[in-house]
Amino acid sequence: MSASATENQIAAFLAKYSPAIEAELIDARARLRAFFPRGFELVFDNYNALVFGMSPSERAPDAFLSIAGYPKWVTLFFLHGKELDDPNSLLEGEGKQVRSIRLKSSADINTPQVEALVTQAIRSQQAALLAAPPLATVVKMVVAKQRPRRPAHKVVKPLSSATPKRHAARK
Repeated sequence: MSASATENQIAAFLAKYSPAIEAELIDARARLRAFFPRGFELVFDNYNALVFGMSPSERAPDAFLSIAGYPKWVTLFFLHGKELDDPNSLLEGEGKQVRSIRLKSSADINTPQVEALVTQAIRSQQAALLAAPPLATVVKMVVAKQRPRRPAHKVVKPLSSATPKRHAARK
């Protein structure tokens, strides 16, 4: 698939989101890509979220950083986050391996504290990334059945205009 066809496909994935989340996801993706002159950006339009994973190879298990778009937020994932030094306690999660940061804004990626975590994650993959080709984007998975990409609107039932009936007092 050509690079322009891939970007058109990604644009269609992004269009499923609200304009605000779409903009945040586009910006977060650009900010994360800026750290990677070489390697692979692996795209997964899966059941729960649209994910952009960074990897030194085309193999999904080699991905070590990703951003994921949900209906109301964007999250930065460190797939080997438990191993990172996090002096500012930014990383969330208690699993065996993965840690994350729910971004308040895509600009959070470029704060010194988050950049330090991203740099640590890259350092562990540096040799493989240097051997990788210039950054290329590969759509790895598109799942037909997906959760909604926009927040659900709560339906508010109007109050009945009828007065509630009261039971007659018993004698």
